Formats: sequence, structure tokens, C-alpha cells
Amino acid sequence: MQLLVSPASPFVRKVRVLIREAKLMDTVEEIDVSTTPMNSAPDVVAANPIGKIPALIRADGPGIYDSRVITRFLDDLAGTDLYPQSRIWEILTLEATADGIMDAAVSMTYEARLRPEAKQSSAWIEAQWAKAARGIAAVNSRWMSHLTGPLNIGQIGMACALSYVDLRHDDRGWRNGNEALANWHADFAARDSMVATKPA
Repeated sequence: MQLLVSPASPFVRKVRVLIREAKLMDTVEEIDVSTTPMNSAPDVVAANPIGKIPALIRADGPGIYDSRVITRFLDDLAGTDLYPQSRIWEILTLEATADGIMDAAVSMTYEARLRPEAKQSSAWIEAQWAKAARGIAAVNSRWMSHLTGPLNIGQIGMACALSYVDLRHDDRGWRNGNEALANWHADFAARDSMVATKPA
């Protein structure tokens, strides 16, 4: 199988971390692609008509896409139980919260990088940051117990979301007032899978 990737994407990184944690490196080949929301690369569109990455190309079926679909598929393939049934709704909600933080943070990046400066909306950027900040605060205050224990996809997603905020929006100081989550992230970011997938 081939995974279409761009290393800076937090959605891609979530899948790449899972691949390493599930020991699927010999099963999934990672293919770097150059694509943007304004100009989707043809090979990306061929795998995902929406034109987004990550996308997983399979030999025995159509390509699958959306990071949550791919991680669920690979978890099932590897039998790693990163979606434990005993806590499935909590884990899925935590993953969705992480993806929401990613969505907001990526939207901020796109607004600043892809729109002409004269057309950029500071109100839009601040509204997106408010979403990310609420998600981070909610995890810090209500979800820390779900970030402990055996590895699950919520942990991977949250680590990748926070690391992306560090990468693109470090000046926002997300750690202020979220010390428990900050301490957890420092430990999780030291995992081999996170170190190996850190954008250059």
C-alpha cells in the first residue's frame, strides 16, 4: 500500500505515527506529494476526489481517505486495538476534538499563507484560534484521564494536534493554563514514533 503524505500536515502525521506504533512500516510505503488547497496534485485527486491528504492507495480496492478512516483501517489491519471497544465513544470524541484543533490551526495557517495580505481576515484567524483554544482547554480540564493508560488513537491525535500548534502557532502560548496537558504532551512527544515523524 502507498500513503500519500506531506510531512507538515498534522492529519498525515497522525497516520504516520500509527504506522510506526503498529509496526506497519514494511506494509505501507509513504509517498511525498506536493499539493495545496488551491491546486490539488493529480496523483492526490486520483486517490481522493476531494483532493486532500492523507490518502491510502490499496492494491485490492479503491483508495481510502480522511485520516480517521485510514487510521481505523490500519488499526484493524494490524490488530493494535487503538480503538478499544470498552471506551470507544470517549476515544472517538477525543480523536474528533484533536481533529477539530487541527482543522482550526490549519485554517489559520492557510489564511495567512494562501490569501493575499490585503484580503486576510484577522477576525477569521482569531475565531479559528478560539476554537482550538477551547478544545485544548477542554482536554486539559476534562479529558486527561483518557490520555493515560494503553496507547489509543485519541492520544496520538491529540499529540499531533498540539505539535502542529507548536509548529505553526507557537506564539499563541497554548501551554499557559493547560499545564497538565503540556506535561503530558512533553512526555508523549518523546516517543520514537513522534520523533521519527517530526517535520523538519
